[in-house]
Amino acid sequence: MVESVQGAGVVVTGAGGGIGAALARRFAAEGARVVVNDRDAARAHEVAREIGARAVPGDASRIVEEARAALGGSVDIYCANAGLGSEGSEAAPEQVWADAWDVNVMAHVRAAHLLLPDWLERGTGRFVSTVSAAGLLTMIGAAPYTVTKHGAYAFAEWLSLTYRHRGLRVHAICPQGVRTAMLDAAGSAGELVLAPTAVEPEDVAEALFAGMAEDRFLILPHPEAAAYYRARAEDPDRWLTGMNHLQQKWEGMR
Repeated sequence: MVESVQGAGVVVTGAGGGIGAALARRFAAEGARVVVNDRDAARAHEVAREIGARAVPGDASRIVEEARAALGGSVDIYCANAGLGSEGSEAAPEQVWADAWDVNVMAHVRAAHLLLPDWLERGTGRFVSTVSAAGLLTMIGAAPYTVTKHGAYAFAEWLSLTYRHRGLRVHAICPQGVRTAMLDAAGSAGELVLAPTAVEPEDVAEALFAGMAEDRFLILPHPEAAAYYRARAEDPDRWLTGMNHLQQKWEGMR
């Protein structure tokens, strides 16, 4: 059974819709005190009103102190969920790469920097990183997204191995396709790779709670991703050849 989150102070970034909104709703339903963050203030306030939470809109990189104040001075669980699904290749504009790096990686680093002193002093804290199966594998047509999601996964892994003996619990959520606006924006690549097995955002929230109950770092809403991850490690060339076949199929669709 999952450790109770009743009364816990929870922050969810990028919670104006999609996975973030599903996480915020689930935590609120379990009795947590939730702060809903989104760059879109109207959406943040809408979700917050729906679930009886507090809205703290704005850049996810810079809302930790405001969110902490909204929760009465203490954050118990931080869900670094906000992300950019940036498409493109090595030729993508440098600003696209910079934005993806800032939102998908550095926002997590900045939040951890502010949260860890209190958590380590208390000997407890929970950091939830919405990564993506792209952080374990890759995503065709989306180099900035893939590379920065690998970075997000690496940072979550580093946090866990560095601080778990001091009470920090870290969870990396790595879904494949999820029926959100980000999937819609993925276009033909998303249709080819992600849409056939896409799940609902609520399924991701359920997977997180199941993972917290078992104190698991890696959360896989699509269990088959574990086999893909294993195959990638065991025979990289075979895995890359298979992914290249998908790349060629996608090129034929464009």
